[in-house]
Amino acid sequence: MKAVVWHAVGDVRLDDVPEPKVQEPFDAIVRITTSAICGTDLHFARGTMPGMKEGRVLGHEAVGVVEEVGPGVRNFRPGDRVVVPSTVACGSCSYCRAGYYAQCDNANPGGPLAGTVFFGGPEAAGGLDGLQAEYARVPYAHTGLVPLPDSVDDGQAVLLSDIYPTAWFGAKLAEVGRGDTVAILGGGPVGQAAIACARLQGAGRIILVDGLPDRLDLAARQHAETVDFNAEDPVTAIRDLTGGIGADRVIDAVGVDAQRPAHGPAAEQADREQFEREREQAAPEAAPKGDTWVPGNAPSQAARWAVQAVAKAGTIGTVGVYPPQVETYPFGEAFMKNLTLKSGNCNHRAYVPHLVSLVATGALDPTPLITRWSATQDAVDAYTSFDRRESGWTKVAIGLGGEGAMPPGSGEQAGYGTATTAGTGGPEAR
Repeated sequence: MKAVVWHAVGDVRLDDVPEPKVQEPFDAIVRITTSAICGTDLHFARGTMPGMKEGRVLGHEAVGVVEEVGPGVRNFRPGDRVVVPSTVACGSCSYCRAGYYAQCDNANPGGPLAGTVFFGGPEAAGGLDGLQAEYARVPYAHTGLVPLPDSVDDGQAVLLSDIYPTAWFGAKLAEVGRGDTVAILGGGPVGQAAIACARLQGAGRIILVDGLPDRLDLAARQHAETVDFNAEDPVTAIRDLTGGIGADRVIDAVGVDAQRPAHGPAAEQADREQFEREREQAAPEAAPKGDTWVPGNAPSQAARWAVQAVAKAGTIGTVGVYPPQVETYPFGEAFMKNLTLKSGNCNHRAYVPHLVSLVATGALDPTPLITRWSATQDAVDAYTSFDRRESGWTKVAIGLGGEGAMPPGSGEQAGYGTATTAGTGGPEAR
């Protein structure tokens, strides 16, 4: 089968690889109809997340059709259309039963203390092949698959595999409540999704910070107040917008590959020497090729702005990825402000069913966040465009198609942008 494969830092290819097979009683084989490229995938190509094995199939977002199930899977059968949550969990241990699926005691071969397992990641994250392929093996499929109604199409559903659950989780970590002013750092896919998720969780005002015009425009179309960190200091701007107080809640949707401002007042304040030391620590094996596969040049920038921009006694929810080798955080400043800091890998399976229901009923439409569709044969080119943050490449989906696929726009509520963009509302607007 065709699959997107990691060979080394800076080396991603489209290869022919063996099709997966059922190995355990709770396995399923899913034929992928739509996958997507995530910022986390870029960490592997940029060298900011170590431990990848050559030949690993990439990707942790997918929609597909069940082809085969092991004898332990009783709730799915061949032909079922499903979305695959990005993290893997057994569904039986105490952590899974409490909703902490990302901390499952049984999924990681390294044992209970080994941490989160997700598709297409490093050996420490389970060493599983990913979902940017024609077929995928899903362990613990009785827990790791979520059924899809015919009212939710592939374009909507693939964003429920990781992006929207992570954004929902970020808003929960930040303790977003009714009337809160929420600042979101990062206008990539998770940051954009966090606008809708924070709004659905009661946010009164939403301020999004980024430096790319197309991302700021997409956020503005969702009626977020936008701050361009290349034009103004974001901390000062957020304080000015909030009467000098700061945001009640902050969601850090950036993580280790943060970019420092290129110009403007914030650029003048950046500690370039400190950031360069951090970059060397975060990506010691980086292998840029021109302007491709370049690690972020300010790993702690978003963390610093989050602590500075939040109000005293406020809450920060961090879902931007910070790998173990990143050790810089402004803890002293956070301590002096009595901040609540929450972070971690998303417990996807806890949120995906609810999000599917929101999409099916028209309360949420993720469709506008997919800004590019790519054919399988163009996947590596799509990787490079996404990596370079080219205009219009905010979120990339890979359409494999085939029997059982539902084309984007065919969902009952697709294209209206309900709770997501400035769209025209639900079916009554047809």
